[in-house]
Amino acid sequence: MPNEPEMQELLRLLRRREKEMVATLRKFVECESPSADKEAVDRFGEIVAREWRRRGATVRVIRQRETGNHVRAEIAPGALSPKGQSAGTRRGGQILVLGHLDTVYPVGTLRSMPFRVVGGRAFGPGTFDMKGGLVLALFAVDALREAGMRPAKRLVFFWDSDEEIGSHASRKLIEAEARRSDAVLVLEPSAGRGNLKTQRKGVGTAEIIVRGRAAHAGIDPAAGVNAVHELALQIERLMAMNDRSRGITVQATVISGGTASNVVPAEARAQVDVRCARFADVERLNRRLKALRPILKGAKIAVHGGINRPPLERTAGLQRLFSHAQSLAREMGIAIGESSTGGGSDGNFTAALGVPTLDGLGVIGDGAHALNEHAVIGKMPERAALIAGLLATL
Repeated sequence: MPNEPEMQELLRLLRRREKEMVATLRKFVECESPSADKEAVDRFGEIVAREWRRRGATVRVIRQRETGNHVRAEIAPGALSPKGQSAGTRRGGQILVLGHLDTVYPVGTLRSMPFRVVGGRAFGPGTFDMKGGLVLALFAVDALREAGMRPAKRLVFFWDSDEEIGSHASRKLIEAEARRSDAVLVLEPSAGRGNLKTQRKGVGTAEIIVRGRAAHAGIDPAAGVNAVHELALQIERLMAMNDRSRGITVQATVISGGTASNVVPAEARAQVDVRCARFADVERLNRRLKALRPILKGAKIAVHGGINRPPLERTAGLQRLFSHAQSLAREMGIAIGESSTGGGSDGNFTAALGVPTLDGLGVIGDGAHALNEHAVIGKMPERAALIAGLLATL
């Protein structure tokens, strides 16, 4: 494990390269990569792949037909050794580092939300969530090489293209990598003032489709079956599923129905956001959603979806991993806390497999998915040093 002078050296090296980190962040942010635009995501993925090839990584671009391509970069044990030095004895094993290439911002957002540096903060679409995290990984590896610190395990960096839209095209690949790994580090942005994330809720979206029967709303309403009325009754049932004590939230978020003001609506639908804190509640909630039955005579209901991203629970293995990160931070004179969040990440998938997963290791900042999204520049070297220390010691 790096001692205090070694962690201080990593931090010193990375502070010297702060301007380079900001320049790389600018390059990444100015290559827009919204999830639904495959061409844009692939263009950004190629930029990221080139950066890893420059660092001697073995890079594979995993082609996808409908979503953007994923990028996998591998650094073998000993690959960071300075020329002429032996890598020494290796313990074997793998550390998986996760992040995503996609953002929520459509192409053209830069016109109204350009990359800019103001008051020690870098603003722009994706600076915080999570192109800043991609930058940290690159410079963490640079610092390890420059400091002569050689990780004992294979390092795999997996950047998927569809995290913001559910990771449907990448989940199996992520889980396969996790099963080969001793620990997973997730470079999603930090919580609060730099806290790591040791708990995340399970997340999913359900859709409820109600079919009724149209009729004239004024002349013969009794001949119809009001799908909007049925949907409203079902939403009342959904609200009863909320349970704050267990960390369960169920919210109807988008609704639609009807065709004209004088027609009894024949169809209505709602999207429902469903979250839970405990793995044990996932199947129970999904069963309750599927068990919904019509209330009005003649109405029909179909329910699709449910929770598809399991919770990241604070296991004993995760606690040990967090404590280790805290120790490394202390050696740099930095205090780091932990937080829970209602949002999900790809770390939810790996944690559900029983692999210790530490999330929130990305940049410190604020404004994810918002106009004020930003990363705190002065904290980027600290964060990259922490990542480097973890890669060298796990």
